[in-house]
Amino acid sequence: MADDEIAAPSARPLRRIGYSVAGLVLILDQAVKLWLLYGVDLGRTGPIPVTSFFDLVLVWNEGISYGLFQQETELGRWLLVAGTLVIICVLGYWLATARDRLVAISVGLIVGGAVGNTIDRIAYGAVVDFVHIFVGSFSWYVFNVADAAIAVGVAGLLLDAVLRRRNNAALNTSGGTRD
Repeated sequence: MADDEIAAPSARPLRRIGYSVAGLVLILDQAVKLWLLYGVDLGRTGPIPVTSFFDLVLVWNEGISYGLFQQETELGRWLLVAGTLVIICVLGYWLATARDRLVAISVGLIVGGAVGNTIDRIAYGAVVDFVHIFVGSFSWYVFNVADAAIAVGVAGLLLDAVLRRRNNAALNTSGGTRD
């Protein structure tokens, strides 16, 4: 029996939407990184000022978000890859069983970003970061398309949790029933 036959009919379109979002994020992330690495040759040209608060720079992130858990050994690199692959599988299952459009899109954003950064870690030993946002001497961290997708996806899941909690509270106070 195929996966589509097992899943409830309402889950199929959501799964397609989520996986499509993941695929689009992955393609955009990798295309921009390849263009900056090999088209623009950002490593050779150095920082490119775009606006008074945004530069394109090349940073090789050997850790996770915000440069946490920097891994300078091959073992550390592959442990991060393995851990991320486990997380991607769990998120893939969540996406396959999603019953809400916001959840499907949000998890799709996270999966696409996680796969994009994992490809970098496998191919280069580190994640390619290039977006540098700053105000005066205050510098925010350097990130990429995948990181931005992950952040938006997490925000979407938080919004869903708040909306779901609010809806459940409304149902409970109005005497409605929960399914």
